[in-house]
Amino acid sequence: MSAAGNGRPAPPLAGIRVLDFSALLPGPLATLLLAEAGAEVLQVERPPHGDEMRGYVPRLGDSSANYALLNRGKRSAAVDLKDPAVRDRLLALAPEVDVVVEQFRPGVMDRLGLGYEDFRAVAPGIVYCSITGYGQTGPAAGRAGHDLNYLAESGLLGVVVDEHGDPHLPPTVIADIAGGTYPAVLNVLLALFRRQTTGEGCHLDIGMTPNLSTLAYGYLATHAGSGTWPEPGRDLLTGGSPRYHLYRTADGRHVAAAPLEERFWQRFCDLVDLPGPLRSDAGREDEVIAAVAERIAAHPAAHWSERFAGEDVCCCVVATLEEAAGSQTLRTRSGHRVAGPGFDVSALPVPVVDQLRSQPRSLPYPPLRTGPEALTFDRAAGPSERSA
Repeated sequence: MSAAGNGRPAPPLAGIRVLDFSALLPGPLATLLLAEAGAEVLQVERPPHGDEMRGYVPRLGDSSANYALLNRGKRSAAVDLKDPAVRDRLLALAPEVDVVVEQFRPGVMDRLGLGYEDFRAVAPGIVYCSITGYGQTGPAAGRAGHDLNYLAESGLLGVVVDEHGDPHLPPTVIADIAGGTYPAVLNVLLALFRRQTTGEGCHLDIGMTPNLSTLAYGYLATHAGSGTWPEPGRDLLTGGSPRYHLYRTADGRHVAAAPLEERFWQRFCDLVDLPGPLRSDAGREDEVIAAVAERIAAHPAAHWSERFAGEDVCCCVVATLEEAAGSQTLRTRSGHRVAGPGFDVSALPVPVVDQLRSQPRSLPYPPLRTGPEALTFDRAAGPSERSA
């Protein structure tokens, strides 16, 4: 691996070029991860305003903070994909490109003359990644959807319910990231690795809803082993056990208690003063949950935070986002930043280890450039394994 010119090894994707037709979250986050590992990303946006996320609030400079964090260090070009001249320019650029990421409904890129076969005709080694809600084929392929729909149809949304039997909104867009972004990055890297040996590219079909099945591994295992499906809210990890539960404190906050193993559970019982007979919770889970809840509710969160400090019980107070951002437990201060006129903020923390990233530095998000002439990459040379 060549050096990056500063004494550090070059990041692993240095020289890889990515043409990104995606917008909003799944694709842009995927290409951000590739960029943080050294790839050069050219984002193709829709004129005249570009990615819809640019218009969100709050703002950082000319675009939204969301857009700024997700598109740090990329280049941008806003062009009309229905213009034949733009299509020709993109296909002429294809031999310089290693990866294409697109997030349209199935068939859209083919109709524009920019589908996988169009790119492969001029760049046989292209890795073409299509991210959709339901995959490229099947009865749901052409349907519109959002993260909440994908979680609902996967069955995951309904496995944790409240006392009324109602599911709740998830804390973040799980399907977009766990079903879209991460599988896209994983498969792009695998395809690039295989291309080093075969010289061949491929079309990657990343369906967010079917990819959520991996997250349901425990429920699928239950069905495979017993022929039954878990009852919502009654499984070990979904609210049916006192050993994996959320308990409200006296001041309206919550304790996340996960003392699953017996040694953790017994020490937890000591700390909350649970009577001996209730410590054998098998078959009387609801009774024990109620007893623990009563004891946790007797004191504020600060009491329990102090009580559990230094104890091996797998318990903590549910943090606010502000508390989490200031916590030394989280790796959020890597030196990578997003900067521009009037702002300089921390970059989005990403799961790319520091050894595989470029040297920490400030990079801007891309200004919106328009016209076919904006469809260019920075570097003149690409990786030796690129197949034209």
